[in-house]
Amino acid sequence: MKKLSARRRHPLAAVVVLLLALACTGGVYAVFAPAGKAQAEETAQSLTIEEGKKLYAVGCASCHGTGGQGTSDGPSLVGVGAASVDFQVSTGRMPAATSQGAQVPAKKNIYSQAEIDQLAAYIASLGAGPTVPTEEQYSSEGADIGKGGELFRNNCAQCHNFTGKGGALTKGKYAPSLEGVDPKHIYEAMLTGPQNMPSFPDTTLSEQNKKDIIAYLHAVNSDETVNPGGLELGGLGPVSEGLFAWIFGLGALIAVAVWVAARTAKAKKS
Repeated sequence: MKKLSARRRHPLAAVVVLLLALACTGGVYAVFAPAGKAQAEETAQSLTIEEGKKLYAVGCASCHGTGGQGTSDGPSLVGVGAASVDFQVSTGRMPAATSQGAQVPAKKNIYSQAEIDQLAAYIASLGAGPTVPTEEQYSSEGADIGKGGELFRNNCAQCHNFTGKGGALTKGKYAPSLEGVDPKHIYEAMLTGPQNMPSFPDTTLSEQNKKDIIAYLHAVNSDETVNPGGLELGGLGPVSEGLFAWIFGLGALIAVAVWVAARTAKAKKS
């Protein structure tokens, strides 16, 4: 007992006890804290999905089915992913009007971003699909505009025009203008292929390729961009330019021909 009491009175005894207490506290935290944090995150995600399910039941289930399986009025949403939901709902294309034309147009959005996130979380829970891109993925930082122009002309210009002005398709469908469209929505459209558009997953166009295309569209449609060729015809492509040449160019040639013929006839008479 005397030896034990002597050890307790040792100057380092308090330090040893403190270190042991800190080690025990750290060990207990390491064991229980991560599980508690993970459980909290899982609970928050479950609540988000539950709220999204309620929104879905009110605004989407009548066309897409109560479980997202699809109906005769709307396709299945199983496996479309959160990116598709964010694009369709953020641009106002969904919910669609009851009587549809050849194509669902973009319109004013009726949901807040928080509600869109909840809807996206619920649809994502039905089946794995493309996730919503981060700002780093669609920002112009580190993008190659020249490469983006080449990729756009090879993969997109056939429908959207070489500067993204849009164009007509068959049976009343159309490729919408990309001028002023949010970069995130352009990325999501390439990722998911909405409506008539084919999808371009990362195996077809990499993340860097998509970033380059978005940077190119921003460059050609920016108010700060100066056309090196001078006055343009709205960037609408060969159809509008050909029409201009046909009306004014050919018209001017006809006028000159008539004038020459008239002068020649007068000269012969005189």
